[in-house]
Amino acid sequence: MGLIEQVFSLVFGSGRNVVRDTVEVFRPNAEAQSRRDHDQYSASLQQFAAEFYAPQRGWFDRLMDALNRVPRPAMALGTLGLFVSAMVDPDWFSARMVGLALVPEPLWWLLGAIVSFYFGARHQAKGQEFQRELVEHMARPAPDRPSRPETGTPTQEPQPDANAALEDWMRQRP
Repeated sequence: MGLIEQVFSLVFGSGRNVVRDTVEVFRPNAEAQSRRDHDQYSASLQQFAAEFYAPQRGWFDRLMDALNRVPRPAMALGTLGLFVSAMVDPDWFSARMVGLALVPEPLWWLLGAIVSFYFGARHQAKGQEFQRELVEHMARPAPDRPSRPETGTPTQEPQPDANAALEDWMRQRP
């Protein structure tokens, strides 16, 4: 009886399962891998939810956002419409182009300035809004990190110059 106990304690050690630990070197623990996959999937869903969260806004804000979305598609579709109208009715198109040729040059400069300022201001406002959201996101406290299923201790993010395998080996040495 004592011999069998000695063999089992040699194989399974003091509370450790040497066979399981050896097998997990070559094949990951399916339950632990499933837990890690679940934690990763949950974290990505939480990130997407936070990223696409849109606070409720009033009808005036929604109307202004809708109006701000009109100029670029209108200009693109209007230009395509000019090409179509030139092919469908060349006489009508040439009469409109003669009218455009009669517009004085300072008016063209004014139109260019208005369009440039509109798109430039919009570009700047969107850039500042993005930076503000980024700063707010960075200022928020980090969500609780998921714990490792084997130990129940919180996981730590790896350091770029750290060697996790070496540190783990150093902790296990007597």
